Amino acid sequence: MKRLHIHVSVDDLSQSIRFYSALFGCEPAKQKRDYAKWMLDDPKVNFAISARGAKAGIDHLGIQVEEGGELEEVRERLKKADLHTFAEGETTCCYAKSDKTWVKDPSGIAWEAYQTMAEAAFFNEAGLNATACCAPEMASIETPVNSGCC
Repeated sequence: MKRLHIHVSVDDLSQSIRFYSALFGCEPAKQKRDYAKWMLDDPKVNFAISARGAKAGIDHLGIQVEEGGELEEVRERLKKADLHTFAEGETTCCYAKSDKTWVKDPSGIAWEAYQTMAEAAFFNEAGLNATACCAPEMASIETPVNSGCC
């Protein structure tokens, strides 16, 4: 099973948790001092927010998978779409240990394809004091140049 992942940077975590909890009709499945995540079944989405000093708005999007075969399937789709990817491999991000591949869409929005293997005590490998989210330096990933609409 695949799940859409949306990560939004917010200015005020407490206020945003109240808003999204009301919108989704439930409390976060995970909550930290700088992060909250809802694992929704209707719609099937992993929705996360963080207040780590990044500009407010969409931080990145993703496809979360449960099994390694599904991750390989998504990676193959990206290759067939002729998109340049960055295979990050196993890493710690958003309080979880995951296997990740990153890509930029034609507009330059970061997308990740990933499988989570375990929970983690820290936001990312840089520890508690790291700012921003886990996307690698996206400048190293080329944005497709001949992308059409829709």
